[in-house]
Amino acid sequence: MRLLRRPVAVLAPLLLVVAVGCGSPPETDSEGAADDASESAEASDCAPESLDLLEDGVLTIATDTPAYEPWFSGDDPNNGEGFESAVAYAVAEQLGFGEDEVTWVEQPFNTSYAPGPKKFDFDINQISITPERERVVDFSEGYYSASQAVVALEDSGVEPGSIEDLKGLRLGAQTGTTSLTALREVVQPDAEPVVLQNTNIAKQQLLNGQLDAIVADLSTAFYITGAEIEGSAVVGQFEQPEGETEEFGLLLEKDSPLTPCVDEAVSALRDDGTLAELEQEWLSETVDVPVLQ
Repeated sequence: MRLLRRPVAVLAPLLLVVAVGCGSPPETDSEGAADDASESAEASDCAPESLDLLEDGVLTIATDTPAYEPWFSGDDPNNGEGFESAVAYAVAEQLGFGEDEVTWVEQPFNTSYAPGPKKFDFDINQISITPERERVVDFSEGYYSASQAVVALEDSGVEPGSIEDLKGLRLGAQTGTTSLTALREVVQPDAEPVVLQNTNIAKQQLLNGQLDAIVADLSTAFYITGAEIEGSAVVGQFEQPEGETEEFGLLLEKDSPLTPCVDEAVSALRDDGTLAELEQEWLSETVDVPVLQ
């Protein structure tokens, strides 16, 4: 910041000139200059050329395969379609990367939050932020608030009015997910839940009659019932404990220098309404689903 000084008279004593030239600038100017310098340094740290990336000039993003609707479209993260693909490219753009400067790699969901080095800059795969996971990986701020829901076939007779009604059912969920955690901790069924490798297997076991119901996040449950399994329905959702909103975050290696910049990008997308617009475009509405208590 350019410091403003009063003009010094030509005939002023030399001592006065020296005093004015060496005097401290006004406090407000000094603080403003420090703030501007700090902001410039932060902006510089998050410039594409300054980012500590897996590969210089390329943003490497991970997700699982298959990449499911409605989070991805056509099992192709590269096309920018589906909520999480669209969010990933929006974050990339916010960080200064074009579509041709993004590369996708495969990362199984249940190993994404294991400790140790990562083969990606960040992972996006409906990974809920939990204290246990935060001990060994970094998360961005949440980009989506989720709740868990129960899916059953309409002709199965499964119409729970409460969590208690679920306890005697054959229930399943994908391994390593908060859906499985909700089954074990919220429902506490009489029989141990069936742990399934992925959502496709869960859906098939539901169709085969091997399971009475499956648990998935609410948006996935809407897609299953609306586009994948004819004659299925979302029969209820679990109430979120007061003050404990479940959020999905972008996952990074523990103490990654990229985390503050990714955080800033997600915050900017929330503040300018981009996240809300993408959620409205790609994810189903959550109204009219009974809450199981």
